[in-house]
Amino acid sequence: MILKKLAAALACTLVAATAVAQSDVVRLGVANDRSGIYSDLGGLGSEASVKMAVEDFGGTVLGKKIEVIGGDTQNKVDIASTMIRRWFDTQNLVALVDGGASSTGLAGVNVAKEKGGSAIISGGFAGDFSGKQCTDISTQWAPDTYALANAVVSSTVKQGGKTWYFITTDYVFGKSLEATASQFVTQEGGKVLGNARHPLGATDFASFLLQAQSSGADVIGISSAGGDLINLIKQAQQFGLDGSKQRLLTFLVFINDVLGMGLASAQGLTFPTPFYWDLDDDTRAWTKRWQTKTGFTRAPSMVQALSYVGTMQYLEAVKAAGTFEAVAVNKKMRELPVKSPLIKNARVRPEDGRVIMDLYSVQVKSPAESKSPNDVYKILATIPGDKLFVPLAKSECPLVKK
Repeated sequence: MILKKLAAALACTLVAATAVAQSDVVRLGVANDRSGIYSDLGGLGSEASVKMAVEDFGGTVLGKKIEVIGGDTQNKVDIASTMIRRWFDTQNLVALVDGGASSTGLAGVNVAKEKGGSAIISGGFAGDFSGKQCTDISTQWAPDTYALANAVVSSTVKQGGKTWYFITTDYVFGKSLEATASQFVTQEGGKVLGNARHPLGATDFASFLLQAQSSGADVIGISSAGGDLINLIKQAQQFGLDGSKQRLLTFLVFINDVLGMGLASAQGLTFPTPFYWDLDDDTRAWTKRWQTKTGFTRAPSMVQALSYVGTMQYLEAVKAAGTFEAVAVNKKMRELPVKSPLIKNARVRPEDGRVIMDLYSVQVKSPAESKSPNDVYKILATIPGDKLFVPLAKSECPLVKK
């Protein structure tokens, strides 16, 4: 049975390699949410970022024209898997980019592995991408749940946030983030009093907020993102939680979320991010180009910036490796330095494909502090990536030699 599976996988890889060799065009596929709660943070904006990377690279690699295609996963694993498999089978796809939500992204990595392609994960934040489900054909550009929790929990506990209650989106990202954050809480001498799990795309969070409020916890940790996070924050304020003795704490916030809430609602929130459009001249210049490309007046999210950076790294690796063969390309991606000015002190860790980078601790400005519609963050500190991401000694990646 094992030999049959290996033979089938090898056959798929050989078919894919033959198709690439015979075609004058190769394609990168951007799979993510285009119609739901994560559509603003990835969506068409992420596809535009990948197209910008292809244009900046020159539009061709190894004598082949590079085209970009995209599609809506609807945050559903079956839809994502079917779409991405069809791209590999019929569109001469060589790499998946973004991946969308962690659940659909993990499904996409599995299809890419089966089809002999690469996966550049900029939209999936679950630790499994470079942990339990790491592969030799994928890299994780999105900061994972370990780094996000590590950047937030320790300082909060030391400042008096000893007891915690979590409100968590009920799928792999939320549960992974809650589990990791809970470990850090306990490690720092704090205590987790309980949790409440809400479905993805919920609209009414009253019961979850009441449970958190009645727990009496010092900190209500919100392990949700996108539209869920926006609705949670707004409804929490209706319950008076924003000004109470209980502190609302977030781990993963996108600039789209802040703009969606408005500064009056989001002001004072603190969280980590690897990218901010107004950091320096390089980020501002890239943002202006991205806005021209998309027609959007809002600033790009970290996912959209990381989609650009990851795509550039992939194309450089293809050129250096002299092949589209996924294992060889990903080996080269790990060897090459990450030169993009959009993220700082970045490198791809060879053992597990985890991209290590600095994160910024930012705080949302008040309406009075903001000077323009996208002027929303104060940078409080820079946190070195080497201190944030899971050390190899604790890695659950099967490729890492213990």
